[in-house]
Amino acid sequence: MDVENLSVLRVDRADASDWAALAKIDSIVAAGDHARRDSIRRWCEQGVVLMARDSSGPLGYSVLEYTFFEQGFVAMLMVARSARRRGVGAHLLTAVETACNTAKLFTSTNVSNNPMQQLLQRAGWHPAGLLHGLDEGDPELFYLCPSTRLRDATGTGG
Repeated sequence: MDVENLSVLRVDRADASDWAALAKIDSIVAAGDHARRDSIRRWCEQGVVLMARDSSGPLGYSVLEYTFFEQGFVAMLMVARSARRRGVGAHLLTAVETACNTAKLFTSTNVSNNPMQQLLQRAGWHPAGLLHGLDEGDPELFYLCPSTRLRDATGTGG
C-alpha cells in the first residue's frame, strides 16, 4: 500500500459492488461480525459510502447518513489496520465534510476509541455530548464539526 505518498490516495463514492473489498479491510468483520458485513453491503447499496483507495485497493471508508435529527452524521469511519496513522482517516473526514449537505455534521465514538478521538481533535471537531447505555461500560462521545469546515447547506455560499 502506497499510503506513504498520499498524493495517490483517492476518495470517492463506493459502488454497490465495492462492499466485499471494504469488508475485507474492516477489523470488526475480521473479528467475525456478520452484521457488520451486512451493514457494509447495505451502505454501499444505499450510496452513502466514501472509499479511500490507492493503486493497491481500498484503504478505508466512511459512511455519511442524514438520519441523526436530519443532520449529517458520520456513522462509520474505518481504516485498514495496515493503513492506520498515515493520514487516511483525515482524508476520509475531509471528504465527508465536503460531501455533507446539511448545516451540521456530527459523529460519535466510544470513550475507549482513543485513535478516533485524536483524529477528531486534530481535525478541530468539538465535543458535543456523552451518552451512556449503548455499549455497556463504554459511553459514546459525540462530536460536532465546525460549521466553517462545511459547505453552506443553503446553497448561498460560504
